[in-house]
Amino acid sequence: MIANVDEIYERELRPGQRIAMAVAETIGSWRFIIGQSLFFAAWIVLNVVGWVRHWDPYPFIFLNRDAERDRLMMRQDYETNRATAEEMHHGRLLVRLLEQERARERGRT
Repeated sequence: MIANVDEIYERELRPGQRIAMAVAETIGSWRFIIGQSLFFAAWIVLNVVGWVRHWDPYPFIFLNRDAERDRLMMRQDYETNRATAEEMHHGRLLVRLLEQERARERGRT
């Protein structure tokens, strides 16, 4: 008798693998995608109309939380680059001072 590969595979799945497969099947389903799209469309419409107040101002941070994080990272990069440029400038000044000092000492001897 030939064994069904799917039955063997499913029998050998660990609980974590079964959960991962169930989540993937749910999130990858058209029902989930359409439901999620409708939810976000409703979120945008309700926020634009703003029954009570605009709780999530444009560009709808609920939909794009990475924007604030990106701004913070850009600011941090800028500060790091600025500090590095200052350190390099101070380093070049120090090298010039040391070269001048050495030149003076060579002139004395």
